[in-house]
Amino acid sequence: MGLNTLGLVHRFLEEQVKPGAFCIDATAGKGRDTALLCRLTGESGRVLAFDVQQDAVEQTRALLCAEGLSAEVVRDSHANMERYAEQESVDCIVFNFGRLPGGDPNIFTTAASSLAAIDAGLRLLKPGGIMALAIYYGKENGYEEKNAILEHLRTINDRLFTVLACDWLNRKHDPPLPIFLWKERRGCGTMEQKGE
Repeated sequence: MGLNTLGLVHRFLEEQVKPGAFCIDATAGKGRDTALLCRLTGESGRVLAFDVQQDAVEQTRALLCAEGLSAEVVRDSHANMERYAEQESVDCIVFNFGRLPGGDPNIFTTAASSLAAIDAGLRLLKPGGIMALAIYYGKENGYEEKNAILEHLRTINDRLFTVLACDWLNRKHDPPLPIFLWKERRGCGTMEQKGE
């Protein structure tokens, strides 16, 4: 099968997330990332999952139930995650931008809410916390969100965060892009933009 974005993201999470961690799945979808985070954080951890689609919330809850796992699954926009967690309290945040596989192709994340959600996530991360993003693009949702996210990530203060964006240079048909972000341990804890 070879390397793919989902495999890289899951390997990153498996290496970084420890038992007892507080993690957010910002785009629950079918619940696979939520379930992985539950297994990694264990009984002493906390997992919070968001999705705007009721179908995604139900699929995630059903998967967790079938696997004997527990998470708080909320029907709300990922842009509102700060209503559910304190600043600098989160160890890991996971995003899958695009649309729900097998869902309504006309419902997908957009740059406006996604950029707001990324910024909220940066404020919620603890020093030493991580973020994993998978950007699905093309087809119905086009390239606007992908381009906006990549441009926005370039403006994040490099003294406070490290951002690694990967690209599949020789793969066709718009393969999803994996992006990994670390919040520096020495940071002052507030999100700044370059030049501020």
